[in-house]
Amino acid sequence: MKLRLNLFLILLSFFLFSNKSLSLTDYQIKRYCAKHKRMSSCIKDLQEKRSKLQEGKHIEIPVVPYKR
Repeated sequence: MKLRLNLFLILLSFFLFSNKSLSLTDYQIKRYCAKHKRMSSCIKDLQEKRSKLQEGKHIEIPVVPYKR
């Protein structure tokens, strides 16, 4: 019984954590870039990153530390 439960949990984790990635929609990109000074370059950059992500290539994501 315990073996079946462990096997089920392992298989469930494989299905939940697959290699699928969710990218931003055009509306989300435009809404995010509305806050930037150069909106067109921001949109172009995010669309390029989205296409690379959908092709399966690696992209760099900058990490900004949280400031209070």
